[in-house]
Amino acid sequence: MVSTTAQDANNILEFLAIILLAGVIFSKISKLIKLPDVVLYIIAGIIIGPNLLNLVNIDTYPTGNQLILTFGAAYILYDGGREINLKVLNKVKMSVILLSTFGVLVSMFITAFFAYKILHIEFIYALLLGTVVSSTDPSVLVPLFKNMNINAKLKQTIIAESAFNDAVAAIATFAVLGIITAGEFSLSNSLFELFKSSLGGILVGGILGFLSSKAISETGEKSGIFQEHPSEIALGAVIGAYVISDHFGFSGFIAVFVVGMICGNKKILNMYIPDEYFDTHLRFKEVLTIIMRMLIFILLGTHVDFGILFSNIGGALLVVAALIFVARPISAYLSVILDKKAQWEFKEIVYLMWVRETGVIPAALAGMLVSMNLPNAKIISSVTFATIFITLTFQASTAKLLAQILKLERK
Repeated sequence: MVSTTAQDANNILEFLAIILLAGVIFSKISKLIKLPDVVLYIIAGIIIGPNLLNLVNIDTYPTGNQLILTFGAAYILYDGGREINLKVLNKVKMSVILLSTFGVLVSMFITAFFAYKILHIEFIYALLLGTVVSSTDPSVLVPLFKNMNINAKLKQTIIAESAFNDAVAAIATFAVLGIITAGEFSLSNSLFELFKSSLGGILVGGILGFLSSKAISETGEKSGIFQEHPSEIALGAVIGAYVISDHFGFSGFIAVFVVGMICGNKKILNMYIPDEYFDTHLRFKEVLTIIMRMLIFILLGTHVDFGILFSNIGGALLVVAALIFVARPISAYLSVILDKKAQWEFKEIVYLMWVRETGVIPAALAGMLVSMNLPNAKIISSVTFATIFITLTFQASTAKLLAQILKLERK
């Protein structure tokens, strides 16, 4: 007789095998029909999920589901951090800060206003909805812009914003949730939490990024003690940065992003990895990132509850339209025009107004609200999944075309 633990392990292996097989098949289909792979992954998740074939049900594998979503998002953010050039980021740091703080708040309140008017719910719940959908998703944006040759300033602003605005959106969500459940709000406490979460994540990521880079790099005539194992050390640094940050109440996603930034800018610190080990790590990183994207977005597809989604579909679509065509353009424009040093061109600002894909973090927050049986949680969940599906299909699939129309792609 198979033990419960062994059976659970077998079930998780079966769960992973089904998702990976579906990911490979739908990745091939995406190339044939010229649609972004994340769109096909979500469709794959809907097909193999409880709505149709019921081959994968997240309620059966809650730990495996959470592990994939957390680690997958963290590793993709690390990969995104490696794409950042610190010299370029320094020129747009004010834009990134404003987009991921002031921009999130502006987007949150504008979306809340439209949700309040369209869905006829109390304003505090409309505000909660606005906080949940206000962040952008690095697990979509990082791979999307790695495959597009737009200018470094624009690319790195979009990626860095997606890394930092998750923390702001999450803190705002819990602040509004505190008002609803406890009937109180403290601006000073919320600002302190934001300060602690962001700076703590930067500190943890900076320390682990430096130590992991030192361990695998040549510095002058000295070789790193683990230079033959860059992939293993990177994995340890990503997991360690996330776990340590989470333990102390810091932002784990900011921490892993900073680890990636330091690892991707070793040469500034006069550290180098020999070519043979660098090539091995690069191949490993690319394959693991592809696998994580498959797992994350197929799982996201299995989360979609059509009963909830279609029960509020008309109002949900109007709120998503307000988010895409009103809230994001206004919040992006007001954020970047305040940064004179970045010298943004109008066509670059237009592009920033359009790019705002939603994904993993909003889905997790919406799921948490439903599990709490909060009033209007199902309406918030409906709008969240409509936002995810529309921004991933409509906006992600048109990002490259818009860059070409605005002549932002370089040869």
